[in-house]
Amino acid sequence: MRWPSNICTSVLRFLVIVLISAVRSAEASIHDYHGDPFREVGNAYLLSGGSEGILASQSSPPSTRRGFHSAVHDGLSYIRFENITFWRGRSAADQHPEMAYSSGLVQVVIFEAADRDNIGGSPYGGQRSICCTPDLAKLEGCKQGEVIRIPSATDINWPVVLNVHFRGNLLSARMKNKEAYIRKTGMYNLFFISCDPKLKGLKVTGRTLWKNPDGYLPGRMSPLMKFYVFMSVAYAVLSAIWFFQYVRYWKDVLQLQHCIAVVIALGLLEMIFWYFDYAFFNSTGTRPAGITTLVVTIGAIRKTLLRLLILSVAMGFGVVRPTLGGLTTKVLLLGITYFLASELLNIAEYVGTINDIAGRARVFLVLPDALLDAFLILWIFTSLSKTLEQLQAKRSSVKLDIYRKFSNALAVTVIASVAWICYELYFKATDPFNEKWQGAWIITAFWDILAFTLLSVICYLWAPSLSCQRYAYAGEKGDELDDEESEALCREGDISLVKQDRKEDSDSSDLEDD
Repeated sequence: MRWPSNICTSVLRFLVIVLISAVRSAEASIHDYHGDPFREVGNAYLLSGGSEGILASQSSPPSTRRGFHSAVHDGLSYIRFENITFWRGRSAADQHPEMAYSSGLVQVVIFEAADRDNIGGSPYGGQRSICCTPDLAKLEGCKQGEVIRIPSATDINWPVVLNVHFRGNLLSARMKNKEAYIRKTGMYNLFFISCDPKLKGLKVTGRTLWKNPDGYLPGRMSPLMKFYVFMSVAYAVLSAIWFFQYVRYWKDVLQLQHCIAVVIALGLLEMIFWYFDYAFFNSTGTRPAGITTLVVTIGAIRKTLLRLLILSVAMGFGVVRPTLGGLTTKVLLLGITYFLASELLNIAEYVGTINDIAGRARVFLVLPDALLDAFLILWIFTSLSKTLEQLQAKRSSVKLDIYRKFSNALAVTVIASVAWICYELYFKATDPFNEKWQGAWIITAFWDILAFTLLSVICYLWAPSLSCQRYAYAGEKGDELDDEESEALCREGDISLVKQDRKEDSDSSDLEDD
């Protein structure tokens, strides 16, 4: 039965369809606001405009602000405001005379996560308030009806508060296009806030651009672009070694080794496309939805095939048994289910998004993926145990040695995965405001490194070798292969699949015949 070949054909067709659709772009470090409504929080109405890690500018910002068109400077970091417009309802506008100079105030607040306590105050140790109240005006010296701002201990100009006033009975108030330059590395937050009760129902349109010294790629993602260069090189080296053996022993390659070749090729494509995705993102400020969809789809296929490959090897496919028999349908069904769960999670997490998925939404998407992984691990080790028992019963010492090494590699992988999940939970629990964003990239990178390491082990243990097609199931078919011939075959490849039972098995058989 040749189900791996059918899977490979379907994968190629699917990738072609996705590639054709890879023409649209999604906003990235450019935060767009399409009439987003303010929400009531305490005594304020506010809207989050974004949160990103930004590195300090590598060159000095201009001393004067000459408009947003002049802000394209190499080595500068900034948050640029473009066409930011606030909208209020007709009933709120009609409460003011047509010639009123100021008929409503909206404030734009930018602060570093470390200075979050510098926004707002608490009268007499009570509930914290964002807007200045009569009591706080006496205690803090703030201006009633405005956001409470306490200068940072490191820079009196931060947090930044920009005022935008409504005029007369106009429905909209537009903010001037300008930039806020970043001189210190940190996690920066942007909020639009109004302390005026008459502006309930306020909305905002426009966009903001967040730029780092080297481009528009968010700070926490920047190391990943370099990481995927190294991963591309690693997969390229693995591909070269594998395909050299693959071509060298083409006539004797097993179906299992065909599938390994597909997984390696998909891994190489995934790493290359991730690099181009981040490079495009960094240079343009937009993330191409088509390319991102393509790369996460390739990743989902690669992860699914790798898991099915491990499960098939654990069942003895390609080494102990020529087919999976009645289990083929169940394995394929599990693979399709896992692919869909992984694809939905990756699309929601990466396509057109830069901020982390909301807590509940992420749990909803992660849970099916995690449950399927747990089920796969249980099935893999159960199957592996049965395969080891079969090999022990048949006294196939060489195959048994290979499978024991494979079992040890899987055990180390599972232990490392569990330990890393615990670390990831600890990392996120101890960093609620994303202040450790500069090291967050390793959370993503670890899983790619772990997958590559396990794939390398599989390649080492099941590398193509001379006559593996002929001798792979020799023990099951009653064929015999003596030690000298087996060793000669092994010298032709790295580690052969075809080593058979020890010579003592053959000797014992001869004694019985005598």
